[in-house]
Amino acid sequence: MSAVEEIKRAIEKLPKENFWELSGWLIQRHEEEWDRQIEQDIRSGKLDKFAQEAILEEREGKTRPFPG
Repeated sequence: MSAVEEIKRAIEKLPKENFWELSGWLIQRHEEEWDRQIEQDIRSGKLDKFAQEAILEEREGKTRPFPG
């Protein structure tokens, strides 16, 4: 059995309060990891192409305001 399977089984046995606490922690951890990955992709240049395309579309008037 993998470590992930063991963790899943343990989570299924948690009391509701502990489950929600763990769930909140996992969401926060996921968001932090996402931010780190985006920052790494920006530094490495992986997103440069998309940024250039967006700038060009803006200059050509192909964009519209984001609803807010």
